Amino acid sequence: MRVVTAVCLLAGAAVATAGMASVAAAGRPSAAPEVAQVCPGPVGPGIARCNAIQLLNPALNWHGVHVLAPAKGLGHGHGPGGGGGGGGGTTTTPSGYQPVDLQSAYGLSSISGSNGTGNTVAIVDAYNDPQAASDLAVYRKEWGLPPLCGTGGSGACVSFTQVNQNGVQGSYPRANKSWSEEISLDLDMVSAICPNCNILLVEANSASFSDLMTAEATALKADPNAVSNSYGGSEFSTEFSDNGAYSAPHSAITVSAGDGGYGVEYPAAAPSVVAVGGTTLSNPSDPSSQTVWSGTGSGCSAYEPMPSWQPQTTFCSSGRTVADVSADANPSTGVAVYDSYHESGWLVFGGTSVASPIVASVFALAGYHSSSSAAAQGLYTNETSLTKITSGSNSSGCTNYLCNAADSLKTQDPGYNGPTGNGTPNGLNGLGAF
Repeated sequence: MRVVTAVCLLAGAAVATAGMASVAAAGRPSAAPEVAQVCPGPVGPGIARCNAIQLLNPALNWHGVHVLAPAKGLGHGHGPGGGGGGGGGTTTTPSGYQPVDLQSAYGLSSISGSNGTGNTVAIVDAYNDPQAASDLAVYRKEWGLPPLCGTGGSGACVSFTQVNQNGVQGSYPRANKSWSEEISLDLDMVSAICPNCNILLVEANSASFSDLMTAEATALKADPNAVSNSYGGSEFSTEFSDNGAYSAPHSAITVSAGDGGYGVEYPAAAPSVVAVGGTTLSNPSDPSSQTVWSGTGSGCSAYEPMPSWQPQTTFCSSGRTVADVSADANPSTGVAVYDSYHESGWLVFGGTSVASPIVASVFALAGYHSSSSAAAQGLYTNETSLTKITSGSNSSGCTNYLCNAADSLKTQDPGYNGPTGNGTPNGLNGLGAF
């Protein structure tokens, strides 16, 4: 197992490096999309990094295929050449996938508008986004989603609550331009998938695991249906002692699997979380055409034992495997996000930071209210309800299921592969409907 892991780590690093193309001159088309990590590293021990990737010059580089009608009365032309104006990373009109696209891709078109009222998704991030509420209001207005309570509009509204890591409103951590974009991304994805869900944003004092775990505890005290964590760091030998922070009696806990290609991050490796990998969503109306996003994290944990509900396999006979489920993460098929604190305007993001809040919001749509470990286990006992991913790899030359989705490699568990887990959401089946 160690030999396989070492080879795949080296190959995965090459894939990730190729995927993170250097930025070309503004306006100049390039062979690979121009992207930038939102929270650049390297990251020291005990420090997490957000797993968001920004697509630069989205009007040139966004290759998603928008095939659906826009929200009534609020749409724009969101094709590969859509958008316009703004700087290298922003446009004055949205590019990237919008709520109707994501709802279609995950079988939620008839569900997102009717479910979720009174349910809550909590978001845990580092630092403060001082314009989180106003930016979120812009996103929701753009797509005709229910307004935030207290921001005007008619009809039903949803609650948005912003607190520090101790649960106090108004006394926030210092602002951070990188994490503010991560926060906007997370809030917008909850809104896209579960427009009727209430949202709780908990901001940690820093990106240290100590502060993030304090924020996690505050989020769980609110007893939400789901908590999304779009961050991670390298595994460490004592991580087992922190697993209790990522376990809950009544909430699903989702964690992004990472954006560095083959390899495992913490807390995605924690046994009671839903580790969320990434796909390339080329056509929202045909989710079966999804493939593995080459940048997604996956593999076999170096320290966490395999939970009883995961399949015992040849290449990972004793360690917890990542991921459990997946959603869109390729920046080239990225999502529209509004942020005004760092770069004012519409941006396009990818990374497994997109995937984690999407999956958390599906749990909330289903009204999930059981243990965090049951949420992860249910993805295996109900795996036939998910959309399977059967092609693509996150490690060049990889020929095992931990980093390759080919059906021919799934000898132990035909429904599972490391990069995309048991597949992507397909309605509420498999994510809370058990």
